[in-house]
Amino acid sequence: MRDNFLVFGSPQVGAEEIQEVEAVLRSRWLGTGPRVARFEADFAAFKGVKASQVAAVNSCTAALHISMIAAGLGPGDEVITTALTFCATVNAIIHAGATPVLADIDPLTMNIDPLAVEQRISPRTRAIVPVHFAGRPCAMEGLTALAERHHLKIIEDCAHAVEATYRGAPVGTLGNFGCFSFYVTKNVVTGEGGMIVARAPEEIERARVLALHGMSKDAWHRFGDAGFKHYQVVECGFKYNMMDLQAAIGIHQLARVEANWQRRREIWEGYEAAFAPLGVTTPPPLPEDARHGLHLYTLLIDERRAGITRDAFLDAMTARKIGVGVHYLAIPEHPYYQGRFGWRPEEYPNATRVGRQTVSLPLSPALTSQDVNDVIAAVTEIVGGRRWV
Repeated sequence: MRDNFLVFGSPQVGAEEIQEVEAVLRSRWLGTGPRVARFEADFAAFKGVKASQVAAVNSCTAALHISMIAAGLGPGDEVITTALTFCATVNAIIHAGATPVLADIDPLTMNIDPLAVEQRISPRTRAIVPVHFAGRPCAMEGLTALAERHHLKIIEDCAHAVEATYRGAPVGTLGNFGCFSFYVTKNVVTGEGGMIVARAPEEIERARVLALHGMSKDAWHRFGDAGFKHYQVVECGFKYNMMDLQAAIGIHQLARVEANWQRRREIWEGYEAAFAPLGVTTPPPLPEDARHGLHLYTLLIDERRAGITRDAFLDAMTARKIGVGVHYLAIPEHPYYQGRFGWRPEEYPNATRVGRQTVSLPLSPALTSQDVNDVIAAVTEIVGGRRWV
C-alpha cells in the first residue's frame, strides 16, 4: 500500500515554469501580453503553421465555441460529433446556436466512425467535429472526403492530441480549425488554457477579436508603453483570452513536449506488457500511419472477463491510493441531453458500452518507476496477472 495518494493526471512542473511565473509576477503584467505572444509563436512553429494562424484562449471549450462562430455556424445548422466525448464538445455546439447530432464510435479505436457520420448527414449539416480520443488520430481521410463531398467544415477537437500526427500532418491542421487544451491533466499544461489553429488567417483574426469582447485592440496594445490606444467594439465577443501567467507555464511545457511524450511511451509499453495477460481489454495497437498522442491509457473492464464491475474496479484502485479517471460516460447517458434532444444510450451501442467499461490509468511523465509499479501492482492484484519490473 502506498503512503500517499497518486493523483490522476498530476502534471510535471519544472523549475523553468516556476521561474517564468515569478518573472511574470515581478513584471506586474499578468494579463494578455508578451508571453502569450511568445507561446503562440512557439506553438505555431511546433505545428508547422504561421503565427497568423494561431490564437491562444483560456480553454479548449472557448476554442471550440469561437471556432464554430468563426466558421459561420449558428441556428438552423447541424453539427455532427462523437457520442463518446467530454460534454464541452457538445456544449460548444449548443452555445454557438447550432444543433448537435451524435454519431457512434468505432469500437476498436473509440474514435468517431466515418460510416456513422455519413448516415447522420442531412441537408442541414454544416460541420463535423471529430475528437481525437485519448490521443489517437481519427480516420481523417474518410472524414475529409465526406466534408468535401457535402461542403462541410471540419473543426478538430484536439484536446487529447497535441503531439499527434496523421499520415505525417499534425492534427489540428487537417480541418478548417483545430482546438487544443492545456488543462492541468493534459500533455501540455497551463493550468487552464487553449489554442485555436485555423487554416485561414482571416478566420483566426476574427477569433482573436471574438476572444476579447469583440474589441479591435487587446489590453496589451491599449496600455503599453507606446501610449493609450483607443479601441472599437466590432462584434459581440467573449472573455476568452489567455493570460501571461498561463502562457509562462506553457512556454516551458511545450519545450519539453517531446521528452514527455517519450516518457509516456515508456510507461505505456510497461502497461502493455503487464496487462496483456489479464482479463481486461487494453488499447488497440498504436497506429502505423499516425502518431498517437498517448494522452490516456484506458482499460475496458468487462465484468464477465475481469470478474469485477468497472465501478467496483474504480473503488478498488482508489482504496489502494491510485487515482483513476473515466473518459467518458457516453453523452446520451446524461440527463440534460436526454431531456433536450431525446438521445438514448441504446442508439449508440459502441459509445455506451465503452463509456460503461472504460477506466483511465495514470500516464503523466511525472510518474516515477515506483509509481508505475504501484499502478501495475494494484491492477494485477484486482484482476490477476504479473508485475512489470
